[in-house]
Amino acid sequence: MSGRAGRATAGNATAGPAAAEDTARATTRLVSPGNGARLRPCGPGLLSDGERRWPVVAGIPWLRTGRETVRERAVRRMEEGDPDGAALVLLADFDDWWEGPVPSPGALRAALGAATLREAVTLLGMGRVGTYFLHRWSDPTWLAVLALTARHSPGGLPVLELACGAGHLLRELRLRGHRDLTGIDVVFAKLWLARRFVVPRARLVCADVTAPWPLLPPGRPAHVVCHDALYFLPRKEEVVRRALAYADGGGVVLGHCHNSLVPGPVSGLPLDPVGWRALLPGAVCYDDADLTRALLAGTPPRPRTAGELAGCEAMALVSTPTPPPGYGPLSPDRPVPGRPLRPNPLYRDGLLHWPGDRWRDEYGAAARAYLPDRIDLSPALLADARAGRLTPEVTGLARRRVLLDLPERW
Repeated sequence: MSGRAGRATAGNATAGPAAAEDTARATTRLVSPGNGARLRPCGPGLLSDGERRWPVVAGIPWLRTGRETVRERAVRRMEEGDPDGAALVLLADFDDWWEGPVPSPGALRAALGAATLREAVTLLGMGRVGTYFLHRWSDPTWLAVLALTARHSPGGLPVLELACGAGHLLRELRLRGHRDLTGIDVVFAKLWLARRFVVPRARLVCADVTAPWPLLPPGRPAHVVCHDALYFLPRKEEVVRRALAYADGGGVVLGHCHNSLVPGPVSGLPLDPVGWRALLPGAVCYDDADLTRALLAGTPPRPRTAGELAGCEAMALVSTPTPPPGYGPLSPDRPVPGRPLRPNPLYRDGLLHWPGDRWRDEYGAAARAYLPDRIDLSPALLADARAGRLTPEVTGLARRRVLLDLPERW
């Protein structure tokens, strides 16, 4: 055991007694994706299923299948008391859709000490994915997520988000009082960003949702969501079947499911509306663009029939009945009172600048419906925004994403 054991690292991975305690909290009700056995701590930052060991780095159990070499290397680093080394191994492991280069070891090591989300995504070489994470709070599909969540709230149910990315939705729920939050994603680097910068208190698990899930159901109804990701996944039927079983009578929400009938540069494996509806029979369905417009108008979104969805670019499906209208002060479609708001970083010297050509091409046309080309915010308004005083003007600008509640270390 090296002298590194027992101290916190720049990556928030720990070793020693603190790591064992974090591991125990993070690994409750987990099973091995390899043999289905209950996972139990077997040392600082390590779990065992009786046949093999799995690493827990930065409080995130890493349970990917089909990556034996990666697992063994990370386990070896944890055995040596080198959680930073284990983090470097896992940060270099991307999903099968990734086409970019792997960051250099030097860049990955520098990322462990990154002071901001911006710096971290640059050092991790995340490219367009990093741009998406940094400006997720501004894009029209995010407004659709907020409108859908406001309309179909998890209430007091435990929440599981599939393909949670960097934890944007988990953060919004956490800010509004939800505490039983779990996110699962196949890419460790995304979860590491969530842990460091976006939603430090959520439970995060690195695993492939198209493989057997390592999560045991909570033993009561749950709320399972998957936004802007299911169209990427093969074996969608299995994923939705597992989501329904995990929810156990609670809700299943599938957001921003691309429509294969609409031409355009759509990635992944989209379905047509009939195909999507077949995955979740009896679901309440929405046009994604309608959800965005509903949030901007402050009105409940209207469910759509199969015929009405034929021409939509993307749709959302919800397995729970439509609730009666009810929007409280902590509804996801409104800013949280008392939380500081700041000008959207897309504005420089009061002028709107897109973060890149790809973001502009994908979101720019729809975003122009709520992001003006120029803003002029008075000192008094900025003071109200920083203090979280939700005057009508501040609330309106927050709804239009001119003012944002960003992570402190954005």
